[in-house]
Amino acid sequence: MITSREFLDLVLDQMADFGCVTARRMFGGVGIYRNGVMFALIADDVLYLKAAPSNIEDFDAEDLEPFTYRTGGGKKAVMSYRRAPLRCLEDEDSMTEWCRKALAAACEGPDRRRARTRQSGSR
Repeated sequence: MITSREFLDLVLDQMADFGCVTARRMFGGVGIYRNGVMFALIADDVLYLKAAPSNIEDFDAEDLEPFTYRTGGGKKAVMSYRRAPLRCLEDEDSMTEWCRKALAAACEGPDRRRARTRQSGSR
């Protein structure tokens, strides 16, 4: 997984209306955070957003595939992030809407306690 600086800058520019986000490089990709909660990732110059029950139908309606990778043992792993619609890279309003839903998704489900703890700054 490689993420170019140019693509990262494009994504961050498109997210400007969503508020203050930070990017952290990890394993060749980039995690995108707001208030310490990871809600998006970039891998191989593709943006993926957090998916959960609250927003999964949005991804399904547009047939947006999940983020997958190969483990050290060669098995395919699937994460709860789905490809963002291409229009998010061209339309700031779309990016803001999809990011808002992805952040909400990151705060629900099995990881919600950790996300809320990080969001409140007590971790």
